[in-house]
Amino acid sequence: MNTNCLSNAKKGNNCKYSNFYQEKMKTKFLIAFFALIVSYGTSSLYAQTTTTEGASDQVTLNIRLKAIQTLLVNSGQKVVNLDYNTTSDYANGVSSDQADHLTIYSTGGFEIKAKSSSAALTNDGGKNIEVSDIKITASKGATNKLIGVDYLSSALSADGTTIVKSDMGGVNQTFNIKYQSAGADKYINHYKHKEDPTYFTTTVTYTIYAK
Repeated sequence: MNTNCLSNAKKGNNCKYSNFYQEKMKTKFLIAFFALIVSYGTSSLYAQTTTTEGASDQVTLNIRLKAIQTLLVNSGQKVVNLDYNTTSDYANGVSSDQADHLTIYSTGGFEIKAKSSSAALTNDGGKNIEVSDIKITASKGATNKLIGVDYLSSALSADGTTIVKSDMGGVNQTFNIKYQSAGADKYINHYKHKEDPTYFTTTVTYTIYAK
């Protein structure tokens, strides 16, 4: 029995009630102490096993390729003359080779067409020369790196004729063009007196198309 209980007994207080109360307080203290330890351990464990991921969303990224085709005629070859100067010219025809005549840029495959502005090369004197007498032939230019290209030889027309076909695109690819006109003395009577020379003229337009 503790001294407080003896002292209380002398005063006539109930010692059993005092002991019971002290034991009860000890129990509450121990429960609170263990609860605090458990709470701390749980909090520590939670802090070690959880992570913060943050918020997220998505975006769609596209690369969008548009078709681009450009074509330029060599600036030094804007006029092409087929001159009949000799009897051999009238007999065999005349040709003119224009090196690197066309320069193209194309994203992907393409075709090149040649088209006359009219059905005939005209002259003020009334006589004409059919544009179909002119043959246009394409070939590979000096800076042309394309492979598997179809180079065609076609008679010129007002409807347009294909002279190049390619399944590949390219940058600054060049093409030679050969112009060739008729022989067999076909134009013997087309010369006009006092005209030197006699001109028959048309305009040829080259166009590149996506393929």
